[in-house]
Amino acid sequence: MKLSLYLNSLNKKKIPMKDLDEDYDSVVKGYTPYVINRCLSYFPDTIIQCNNMNVNNHISKEMHYDYYLHSIRSRGRFSQWLKKEKVEDLELVKEYFGYSDRKAREAMNLLSQEDLEGIKEKMYKGG
Repeated sequence: MKLSLYLNSLNKKKIPMKDLDEDYDSVVKGYTPYVINRCLSYFPDTIIQCNNMNVNNHISKEMHYDYYLHSIRSRGRFSQWLKKEKVEDLELVKEYFGYSDRKAREAMNLLSQEDLEGIKEKMYKGG
């Protein structure tokens, strides 16, 4: 099942889980509470419900779906999925020092622009 099907049925259409598709088992199997919580947590009017579902993470998928179905108002909610920001020259610092992502990010805070230019010159492979 597609994520958009679950989100549209919770946000706009208010369709019970049993009516989403004829194969109820595939509907339940495809429902991922973590992802639904993450998608709905971007909005001020659903953040409290998301927190309640994070606290009650032991409940079944059906109960999770029903809680959102009956507790949030019908409204169009669309947002971009947040992604990690791409740090320029991070790969260069990782390769030069042999650091992991985390250590390279820490090193980037300590390096000046001149240091980075020097590393670029040393690591330049031509071509």
